[in-house]
Amino acid sequence: MSKIFEYMKPYTFMMLCTVALLAVEVILALILPGYMADIVNDGVLTGHIQIIWRNGGIMLLITLLSMVAALITGYFTARISTGVANDLRADVFQKVLSFSNAEINRFSTSSLITRTTNDIMQIQTTLMMAIRLFIYAPLLGIGGIIRSIDRSTTLTWLISVATFTMVGTMFILFFVALPKFKIVQSLIDRLNLVSRENLSGILIVRAFSTQQFEKERFDKANKDLADTNLFVDQTFAFITPIIMLVLNLTTALIVWVGAREASAFRIDIGDIFAFLQYGMLIIFAFLMVAIMLVMLPRAVVSANRIKEVLETEGSIQYKKDPLPLPKDFKGVVEFKNVSFRYPDAMEGDDNVLTDISFTARPGETTAIIGATGAGKTTLFKLMLRFFDVTGGGIHVDGLDIRDVHKEDLHDKIGYVPQKALLFSGTIRSNLLYADKYASEEKIMDAAETSQSTAFIEGKEEGYESNVAQGGSNFSGGQRQRLSIARALVKNAQIYLFDDSFSALDLKTDSLLRAALKKKMGKSTIVVIAQRISSIMDANQIVVLDHGKIVGCGTHTELMETCKIYREIAASQLSEEEVG
Repeated sequence: MSKIFEYMKPYTFMMLCTVALLAVEVILALILPGYMADIVNDGVLTGHIQIIWRNGGIMLLITLLSMVAALITGYFTARISTGVANDLRADVFQKVLSFSNAEINRFSTSSLITRTTNDIMQIQTTLMMAIRLFIYAPLLGIGGIIRSIDRSTTLTWLISVATFTMVGTMFILFFVALPKFKIVQSLIDRLNLVSRENLSGILIVRAFSTQQFEKERFDKANKDLADTNLFVDQTFAFITPIIMLVLNLTTALIVWVGAREASAFRIDIGDIFAFLQYGMLIIFAFLMVAIMLVMLPRAVVSANRIKEVLETEGSIQYKKDPLPLPKDFKGVVEFKNVSFRYPDAMEGDDNVLTDISFTARPGETTAIIGATGAGKTTLFKLMLRFFDVTGGGIHVDGLDIRDVHKEDLHDKIGYVPQKALLFSGTIRSNLLYADKYASEEKIMDAAETSQSTAFIEGKEEGYESNVAQGGSNFSGGQRQRLSIARALVKNAQIYLFDDSFSALDLKTDSLLRAALKKKMGKSTIVVIAQRISSIMDANQIVVLDHGKIVGCGTHTELMETCKIYREIAASQLSEEEVG
């Protein structure tokens, strides 16, 4: 929770005002029983109506002041708790954006979503109540005990017994339930994971008729969470009846003992009424503490989960004084003896990439081909510094990418991922994602080059047409073309196409490649491809097999020198095309 307290520092003034107002509330609450005792002793028993009216008026005024203080306190606590939650969400989101793929895989997407939403909401709710109850309840309880001793030392032992009974009970229940609180949030992660997988893969679930299997998987995750919450709720369900039992027994004992003391003229009747009120205030204070003890453990677990995210050091370290890229940046990309293995790889696992060396130059197209799992996409992840190489180095215009600022590097690269992902919004907002200051001419030019103009203008709202989450209201080919258009809007010196033409028909593929060649004649183009027919005219083709380069050259050269390339060509091309 220490991390959360750091986020409360900007709200120090509000906190001080809240503490002062809560102290006022406590003082006013403790004054009221005294006036009640005076009304009974000096007004009712003696028949002095004026004392009743005067003290009654004072009690009404005190109640109104207490209400005003409570309203202002509620405003301040709401501002503090929502402000802290807002700052936490912003920092967690910013931290997650800085994570490399290694950290994302470590936490998992579902867990990061839970931490950003559910965990922070737990902290916000608990903080709002804790600011009030952890200050108000102890002050009220201690003040009530002091005031009750002033009224009657004879009856104080009843309050003491009741207090120790409640405190002992709450601590026993607290330590019984605490281990379960640590499990609840991880079970929520699991439930979110299962739900997310089902929703994102609903078409596959239906296609394979595995609805019953997925239902059972969800039911298990749901039941595990429900059973754990049920245990916690049932444990703390004992608190309220125990407190009510103690309250009623204490009240009965105060009346019984008080009546005996009053009959012996050792205590006034009005003091019995005051003592009853003090007893209720003290027990009420401990009831509020009990409520906090129910909420606090889960909030502590949530706070630790948030702290874990915020204090995680990224596996990719950036230099404090990065080198600037040359003003006349050309876009020469050079892999020098690059090797790589994933951070979470088991000891003894082979490298994903081993001793990779090639150069991609401006004005040329470098194609990368190989079987599934050969390490093609990993090359792009390394080039974008989503991971760092474990051996060798990647250079742009002679500078190691580890020595330059990541934003400078990404500004020079237009990236089209393997999975075409669009963001909810409009077609225009998705194209402007690469460059929010792009002109209308640049947007339309990118759409035309990517062969997207026809289907965009075919829509009633054109570039303002709605894009659903993930671009689900577009076909696979349309999403790919819009992803390409988005990269083209950037007008970068280096373009990375990660199997970005797989969903296109051969005609559209051919037209798109011709347009790209004309549009990006001076840029460095690196393409990952599955179809040899689409890369036959590449200036350089790199053939990967099990993370190693087994061939590098033009199509003609590879057909003569690379066995694996010939096998791929034979499986895809006709005898005439193989030639």
